[in-house]
Amino acid sequence: MRNYAILRLLLAGFLLYFAWPLIPGAETQLEAIFWGSWLVFLLLTIGSNFATLLQMTSPPAMEQRKMKQRQNA
Repeated sequence: MRNYAILRLLLAGFLLYFAWPLIPGAETQLEAIFWGSWLVFLLLTIGSNFATLLQMTSPPAMEQRKMKQRQNA
């Protein structure tokens, strides 16, 4: 589970790296709304993955089953 959170954070950083030069170039209001909503979604993604890394949330049900199987084995 921890590896997936790290991979998702790396992917979010990669996408931000490519999007950052385009964000200040937003000329119309529609573009500004798009980039604003994109940044909000990015921040939510980064925050949720940090919460997972810090174990502030319980893992998804699919990953809980794997952890139980490992404990039983």
